[in-house]
Amino acid sequence: MTDVNEVLADREKDYGKFTDLSAIAQALKDAYRVWPNWGKLKQDQREALDMIAVKIGRIMNGNPNYPDSWVDIAGYAMLVADRLGTQPTEAASEDHPET
Repeated sequence: MTDVNEVLADREKDYGKFTDLSAIAQALKDAYRVWPNWGKLKQDQREALDMIAVKIGRIMNGNPNYPDSWVDIAGYAMLVADRLGTQPTEAASEDHPET
C-alpha cells in the first residue's frame, strides 16, 4: 500500500504546492461563474469547466511540461463535445439552423 505522504510529495513535484494551486483554480472558477451563461450550462459542462480550471492551475503552478494535465483538459472537453454532438440542445439548434 502506498503511503499518503509519498503520494502527496509526488503530486507536489508535478503540480506545486496545493494551497497555491487551489488559489489559481478558485480564481478561475470565480471568474467564469459571474457570467450569465454559467446558469445555462448543464451539470457536465459546469463540472468539465471546474475540472479544467484545476488542470490549468496544475499547469500554471507546477510543471507545465507534464503531459497529464494537458491530456486531462482535452478529455474533459471531449466528454462534453461528444454529448453535444449526439444530443443537440434546443439552443444549439437555434444557433445553427439546418439549411
